[in-house]
Amino acid sequence: MKEMDSTIPIHEEETLEDLQLGGLRLIQKKDGFRFGMDSVLLADFAQAKPSDRVADFGCGTGILPLLMIGRGKGKEFLGIEIQDQMAEMAQRTVLLNGLENRIRIIHADVSQLPEVIAPCSVDAIVCNPPYGIPGQAMKNQKEGLATARHQDPNTLNRFLTTAFRVLKGKGRIFLVYPAPQMFSLMTDLRNHHLEPKRFRMVYPDRNHPANLVLVEGVKDGRPRLHPLPPLIIYEQNGTLTNEMKSIYHMSE
Repeated sequence: MKEMDSTIPIHEEETLEDLQLGGLRLIQKKDGFRFGMDSVLLADFAQAKPSDRVADFGCGTGILPLLMIGRGKGKEFLGIEIQDQMAEMAQRTVLLNGLENRIRIIHADVSQLPEVIAPCSVDAIVCNPPYGIPGQAMKNQKEGLATARHQDPNTLNRFLTTAFRVLKGKGRIFLVYPAPQMFSLMTDLRNHHLEPKRFRMVYPDRNHPANLVLVEGVKDGRPRLHPLPPLIIYEQNGTLTNEMKSIYHMSE
């Protein structure tokens, strides 16, 4: 990894977050969309070889490529982001960390990716899509937050259509999604020939129902679903479980 570039500007309305992972840092808005635990869980769940080419659909400010690089996953990353301000922040984050030889930020709609790269040229995709479904969640009044958190009825369809086009044969897509919508997500994956293969339910604690699910789909995979052990976030006393501490590298 190159030495961090101290000449990259950090604006007054932004913060510079130390990810506590290999010296990596992230530029974010003080008052705007900020990455959360779901991105950390997805980066841990996603499987990518050190030689893989990985695409991040809706990369925001670029958190997932950073977290995966910090975990030794993937070689080359494509971060696709439709919001120009987010894409610009992500590009500055890439330069700040000296990772321009490994991360390429593409300011475009995900559906435009096949115009930029060759078909069947990506080994893996990570995707933390907008969770808010129209009619089921109160829409955020700030445009950037609304785009990041609320999907239009066709968002997931566009993401999965593009995923099938750019993934190599048996390439994999990894998603984090609301647990109550798991069935519809798996149905959509199957309809796009991205066969659900592994899933893991995420529980806030042992006394509450799952609120997230981590899902892996394989392009043209055979139908066989592998449930993984549940992931519990908090102990009864409100502290992180040992597994969560390990995911956050808190024991290192």
